Amino acid sequence: MPRILVCSYLEPQWLDAIRAVDPRVEVTFRPDLIPAPRFVADHDGAPFVRDEPRRAAWAALMRDADVLFDFDRTDPESLLRDGLAVRWVQATSAGIGEYVERHGLQRPGLTLTTASGVHARPLAEFVLWGMLAFAKSYPLARRQQREGVWRLFVCGELEGATLAVVGLGAIGREVARLARAVGMRVIGTKRTLDGASPADLGVDALVHWDDRARWLGEADHVCLVMPHTRETAGTVDAATIAAMRRGSVLINIGRGSAVDERALLDALASGHLAGAVLDVAPHEPLPADHPLWSMDNVIVYPHSAATSVRENERLTDLFCDNLRRWLDGRPLRNVYRPERQY
Repeated sequence: MPRILVCSYLEPQWLDAIRAVDPRVEVTFRPDLIPAPRFVADHDGAPFVRDEPRRAAWAALMRDADVLFDFDRTDPESLLRDGLAVRWVQATSAGIGEYVERHGLQRPGLTLTTASGVHARPLAEFVLWGMLAFAKSYPLARRQQREGVWRLFVCGELEGATLAVVGLGAIGREVARLARAVGMRVIGTKRTLDGASPADLGVDALVHWDDRARWLGEADHVCLVMPHTRETAGTVDAATIAAMRRGSVLINIGRGSAVDERALLDALASGHLAGAVLDVAPHEPLPADHPLWSMDNVIVYPHSAATSVRENERLTDLFCDNLRRWLDGRPLRNVYRPERQY
């Protein structure tokens, strides 16, 4: 009988959905042994430390488990210490490479699958909202509201504007789809184009990242959807930002490590960039005295744009599909590839 241990909070209806996949499945969920959620779909949870009796109880459950829903965020190394029988972990995040490497969680006989695609819709809506915020002069309106000033101004439009999407995975393609739906022209790039056509990836034009000095100047908005890898760290450097069109907006929903922070601050202060919409930062949480907090032309989110009230529903759908595949001996979706770090 396959034994599944749920390592982060799920509502009862989603636990029932997992149990309904196959009568052979045994699902264990002990909310008293994991962090309590602070909000819907909070898979990190509130600060939590297991005392000795709880550590012993959790270790016993880990030793009996074949499959984990999510990593044990309280004690990641328990997978290596106690979870030697675990053969598959379904993560609740799309970008797990840095986490897996930091804790050394890759081992022979263990398959890791990511949540790629689960967060595509909420993140794409966030990007659309961010572009609308700057097109409709929201930073100016926010400042005038704060100051109690009623002064007329003009707004722009998204229709006819150009968006560059850097990273055309599931999230990047959904960003492109929503942008084109409001009449934007979308150019995109990804790690390897592999002979793909623009139509294959839902964009108007495909470009190579190495040619960015040429095409970045065409974009009114640049959206970064890059995962954290050795190749992407620091990719958006001073020269890349300088190549962007003056008055354009940078949106980062990938990883903060991709952007040269000093170059970004300088471009925002000088007006080379009209603004930035940031769901991620090089160091999280962003320090309270960081200059990004006080810049009128910056919108900062605490890495929360992907967290939707429907996240657990989508995660459960993905997990149940993968569980059926696992029980049938078929290939799993979203298998983590350590050589790529995603």
